[in-house]
Amino acid sequence: MTRTDITFSSGETYCAAWLYRPQGVAADSAPRPIIVMAHGVAGVREARLDAFAERFTAEGYLCLVFDYRYFGASGGESRQLLSTARQREDWTAAIAYARTIDGADPNKIIVWGTSYGGGHVIVAAAEDHRIAGMIAQCPFTDGFASGTNLPMLTALKVGARAVADIVAAKFGRGPLLIPSAGEPGDVALMVSPDTYAGVHKLNPHELPIDIDVSARFALDIIRQFPGRHAKNVTCPAHFALCARDSVAPAAKSLHYAQQALRSEIAVYDVGHFDIYVDDAFEANIADQIRFLQHHFPIE
Repeated sequence: MTRTDITFSSGETYCAAWLYRPQGVAADSAPRPIIVMAHGVAGVREARLDAFAERFTAEGYLCLVFDYRYFGASGGESRQLLSTARQREDWTAAIAYARTIDGADPNKIIVWGTSYGGGHVIVAAAEDHRIAGMIAQCPFTDGFASGTNLPMLTALKVGARAVADIVAAKFGRGPLLIPSAGEPGDVALMVSPDTYAGVHKLNPHELPIDIDVSARFALDIIRQFPGRHAKNVTCPAHFALCARDSVAPAAKSLHYAQQALRSEIAVYDVGHFDIYVDDAFEANIADQIRFLQHHFPIE
């Protein structure tokens, strides 16, 4: 395969991306399906998205893997500013850009999102019926269900930080940051027993990845219910759910996944962060490849 660093415009700045092509497949080759991919919350491409893209590319698919604005290698200020609306704008821009890539079939765009990005792709596929397929991995589907996983005292402290961040923004100050992941008892967005170690499993090479986000996001996430859009997804849709998910409860995600018109659902007896690595990753990626080969065979 080849991997090329590219950028595309989104909003007032740009998103950085990797474009993967299978070995020996030139830009002027016959058009083939392209998978547009992004992470969740503070996730960036280096946090195991390359592992998925490499396996998809080995099967003959193009992949466009991008970072959201304000994160990773993408542009925009202030850094680590997490906005649901702007991330969805980034998805719209990425999909539009993918349709212009030489060698990509504009009618065979597959959107792939994980965790918070899994919720984004549900919304994207529901709103853009030109999207040919969707893969939502351990998807965030319900803000109330995820929010109630936080201990009450932690939720109150996070809420106070969020309000302080909003007030600071009114005075033109940069975001007040909060860790997206911490240990039980920490003031962070995710504090289940498996969270902190799980996030660090996604960074096996110990790259300097910043997991902090703007605190105001805590008051945004509880108002988001992307799973409610699943009933409007008409394309083939693969849901990879984690039965022991401490971040995006599987029962609620299963409820929504069953409403998609052409859903295929795989449930793994693992936690939210296990599905990216080791044996769970192998089982998960094998099922995703089978889904792709069935609905979007490489000709």
